[in-house]
Amino acid sequence: MASQTAENYLKAIFYLSKKKEEVNVSELSVVLGVSKPTVNSMIKTLSQQGMVNHEKYRPLVMTKKGKTAAALIIRKHRLTEMFLVEKMGFGWEEVHEIAEQVEHISSKKLFDRMEELLNYPTNDPHGSPIPDRNGTFRKSTFEPLSTFKKGDRVILKALNDSEKDLLIFLNNKSIELHMEFEIIGKESFDDSMEIAFGKNQRLTLSERVCNNLLVEAITA
Repeated sequence: MASQTAENYLKAIFYLSKKKEEVNVSELSVVLGVSKPTVNSMIKTLSQQGMVNHEKYRPLVMTKKGKTAAALIIRKHRLTEMFLVEKMGFGWEEVHEIAEQVEHISSKKLFDRMEELLNYPTNDPHGSPIPDRNGTFRKSTFEPLSTFKKGDRVILKALNDSEKDLLIFLNNKSIELHMEFEIIGKESFDDSMEIAFGKNQRLTLSERVCNNLLVEAITA
């Protein structure tokens, strides 16, 4: 597979298919910011390469080959993000745009070496799983903070969405991965939560933020 454009299409189809069962050309057009004829042209190319199956007026379906190719692109992206944070001192809110460029480098040796220098991480700086060298994802069992109740104690393991505005918000609130929370209260009106963390710090988080914080229960 060749072009950066084709790789970006594969990633977009892969992520859309994780959110909903059926992915169509119109949705892909909106996500990528291109016209439907342009999308149709690339889908035809990806279909010829065995990456997707597509019939007219039917949803797009990624083949096993396409899913593996997309996972390996994501692997390069997430390894790059981890390298930038762990080895180069970038903040977790700074790395996405750089990784978007680096992920298109084709050298397998580069990313295998990067993985080795990082001591084989299983997650990126945002807690998202890094696919292995075969493009296999490790399954996650983490749940959104919003699904827990008053009195529960949890540890922040990952983010459901690593958009820059959310990362900056969390930085400003001194919230980071592997931090323990206790849920002090939950508002029935808007499902906002009050949490306690760190050295007697308390904070109220909106439902939107709580939905994006993936946590694991701390058992007694």
